Formats: sequence, C-alpha cells, structure tokens
Amino acid sequence: MRYILIIILSLLVLSACRDDRQEDFFLSEGRVKIHRYDRLQFEASALNSFTSLQKMNMNFPHATKLLIEDVLALGSVDDEKINDRLCAYYSDTSLVNLMLDVEDKYKDLGSFEKELTKGFVYLKKRIPSLVIPAVYSQISALNQSVVVSDSLIGISLDKYMGEDYPMYKRYYYSYQRASMKPERIVPDCLSFYLLSLYPFPWDRNHRTLFDLIMYRGKIAWITEKALGCEDLGVKILGYDEQQLEWCNKNKKQFIEWINKTGHLESTDPMIIRAYLQPMPNPVLKEGVPPMIGIWLGMQYIDEYMKKNSSVTLEELLENTDYEGMLMDIDI
Repeated sequence: MRYILIIILSLLVLSACRDDRQEDFFLSEGRVKIHRYDRLQFEASALNSFTSLQKMNMNFPHATKLLIEDVLALGSVDDEKINDRLCAYYSDTSLVNLMLDVEDKYKDLGSFEKELTKGFVYLKKRIPSLVIPAVYSQISALNQSVVVSDSLIGISLDKYMGEDYPMYKRYYYSYQRASMKPERIVPDCLSFYLLSLYPFPWDRNHRTLFDLIMYRGKIAWITEKALGCEDLGVKILGYDEQQLEWCNKNKKQFIEWINKTGHLESTDPMIIRAYLQPMPNPVLKEGVPPMIGIWLGMQYIDEYMKKNSSVTLEELLENTDYEGMLMDIDI
C-alpha cells in the first residue's frame, strides 16, 4: 500500500513539474500524442475552473504564452490581471458554443496522432537532425490554424470544423472555408513545421515567383511523400479529382504559357499571390486550380528528385540553387 502511495505521489509531482517541451510529448513507444489543451481552456473559462487555469500555466507554459501574447494579443503573460482577461475573453457566448462544437466533433484525436506519427517518423529517418515537436490542440478563437514555435505545434481545432460549419459562413469566403477541413490538419502541421525550420531566404536577388514556387513546392512535395500520397496536390493542397485532371491535362500548355508571360521572373506581389494563394485573382484564367504555383513547384521538384535519387531530403531542404535544379530536369 505504501509503495503504491509513493508511486502515485511521484506521478503527481512529475505531472506538476512537467512543461511542454518536446521530450515529454514524444512518448517512448514512438507515438506522437496530441495533448488536449483545448479542454483546459474550456474548463478554465466556461466552467470557471481555477485548477484547469493552473494546469494551463504550469503544465503548458509555452503554449499559454503563445496563446496570450501572439495568437490573441491580450498582453503579457506576466500581467497580474492576464488570467482574468483570458477567461473573460473565452466566456463570450459564441466562443463557448464554438468550444462545445469542437468537443463534440473532436472527441478523439487518435487518427490524427497516428497520421502525425507516420509523417514525423518518415521525416526523422531521412532528416536525423529534425526534432519531433510537442503537439497540442487549442481553441484560437478563429485566429491561426497552426502555431509553430521552438519544437512546439499547436493545432487550432476551431479552424478545422469543416467548410460547411455555420459559423464559418458568417466570417469566411468559400475559398477560405475549403481549407478548414479535418483532413487538412496533419498536412498543415507537417508543412508549417518544415517552413519554420527551413524559412525562405529573402535575399535581394532571390525573391522571384520562380524562387517561391520552388521553395513552397519542395516543402509541399516532402509533406506529400511523408504522408504516403502519390498524387501530388491531394493532401497538401486539397485538390479533388477534377482539379487533378485539369493539372495533368493542361500541364504542358500551362508551363508554356507561364514561360511566355515572364511571370516566373516577377517579384510583383499581386502576381506571386495569384500563384501561391487560394483567393480568386485576375492574373490567371478561370478554371485554374488555386495555388497552382505550389503544384507546379512540386512537379519540378519531383522530376529533380527522380533524376537525383542520391540527394537526401536534408540536402534538398538546404539547397536554394533553384535555377541549377531546373537545368537538371526536363519538364
């Protein structure tokens, strides 16, 4: 009996002292676990639970700091009144209903944990220096979908309620809602994490559309491979069969057209957004799938890697000689 009591007390101490560092969250059995920080948020605000508020600050200090200071911009986490401000913020009726809907939709995150494990194990084997991050779920009050910071990933479940979620229709256009689906959670986590580890080098002579589609294309290509997807664009861009058919059917003509326009050498933000962002634009013809530049970048990277099978993912990520890559392929 005494032995059992010691074990229980030891576990309580470890739990109280634990913080949200990566080594605590990637479990010894090799599985990524998504910690339900969102439930603590609900209990602390809607249920007025002081214990849950304490757990937010003690067990998840980094996540709480990110939420308060960066995501919600409520002030400093060290402000003596910040906890009252945080609870008051989430006590809004709309947010309480949103949190209830999130809990109803995401009772279990096991399938996402399994897919994240698959993706990160794939990356770790090929990029030994990569640190597998801590992962937690949160309610961002419809702010950032995924938060990445210092080996930490926060998934805002309230941004993945499905494109037909009623609240979304009041605040978002249809092209924005298209990416707010559960199936985009894992691809977003992997790609945003890679983007944070290998940021785009904004050099003066290295910021054309071509540079950006190659950079975004290689991140997207690696993400698709990590998730075992053969049809480039399905996971990371959410392309359906019709959009994939358009891409495959018009690939040659589209490449010829883009070369004639001179867009690849452009640094015009409007042109760059037209190729990399999902919103409608006057630059591209009607019917062109959104974020076509990322899809095109994936095609270039795919051809390059087929011809250079000895190149590791780490070498690919560190390589910014995109003109050299293009010279090495025929597409």
